[in-house]
Amino acid sequence: MKIAILIPCYNEELTVQKVVTDFKGCCPNADIYVYDNNSKDKTFDLALAAGAIVSKETMQGKGNVVRSMFRDIDADVYVLVDGDDTYPADEIQKLIHPVLNDGVDMVIGDRLSNGTYFKENKRGFHGLGNNLVKGLINKLFKSDIKDIMTGYRAYSKKFVKCMPIMSDGFQIETEMTIFSLVYGMKIAEVPINYRDRPEGSESKLNTFSDGFKVLVTLFDLFKNYRPFLFFGIISFVFAIFGIFAGIPVISEFIKTAYVSKLPSAVLAASLCIISFILFLVGVILDSIKNQTQLLFQMHVNEFMRNNANKNKMSKK
Repeated sequence: MKIAILIPCYNEELTVQKVVTDFKGCCPNADIYVYDNNSKDKTFDLALAAGAIVSKETMQGKGNVVRSMFRDIDADVYVLVDGDDTYPADEIQKLIHPVLNDGVDMVIGDRLSNGTYFKENKRGFHGLGNNLVKGLINKLFKSDIKDIMTGYRAYSKKFVKCMPIMSDGFQIETEMTIFSLVYGMKIAEVPINYRDRPEGSESKLNTFSDGFKVLVTLFDLFKNYRPFLFFGIISFVFAIFGIFAGIPVISEFIKTAYVSKLPSAVLAASLCIISFILFLVGVILDSIKNQTQLLFQMHVNEFMRNNANKNKMSKK
């Protein structure tokens, strides 16, 4: 089994050498890949000196880096970890085991359940944002994921080669989690320890701007993956307003057989028409979504069949 450890980096000269060395010690048979994302410090040189396979990704953003890693690197098990030395390398076997032995497609390193993230993290709004995104995803997609934003995960080859990454930044964790829930990828969570960045190392995540992007991505994915529910809710809201606007008009017509509140009648009719159109949009997009999921499952089946044949040929 070929194991690939993927470390996306941007200005991590204080930690990248230690991260690479730690993972080489804990998983000596793994290939360690560092993708440098336009760092302005010595990240590239230090990663290379530590023995990593180093490449450059010029498109800025973590999502762009992960997309290139998933596309370029061939392995049986993939471990994605941040290069800031906040995730202990000695936890790696806990993440790899479910992929190798239980057929899990994505293993999430859960920092929150054991309390180490809240103890170590010194950025209060980060914890608030984590809980907000986690609560929304679990509510909208009927799940019970404990840690959505963790940067320490393991993946099967099926997941890596079949997931189309659309995010360009820190929305990538949200996108991967929702993708797994919608397309039936098998998910497992294992508790891991977390430690804060060493002194002098700065987070690249902007609490408010990146947090806003994550929320926008979340609702965009909700619209794409649950279109009937998304447009159904909006349709219901327009219908309620239309009914309230139309009640006085209907009452007057019943009593007098005459409509004097013409603007209210036009408003009520317009709101109800918009509500009906939104409902139809939801129905149509839901049918398209179902066809897309069917095609995706066929693609996964073909990938698994081709991969099995490839493994048989390699054994011969």
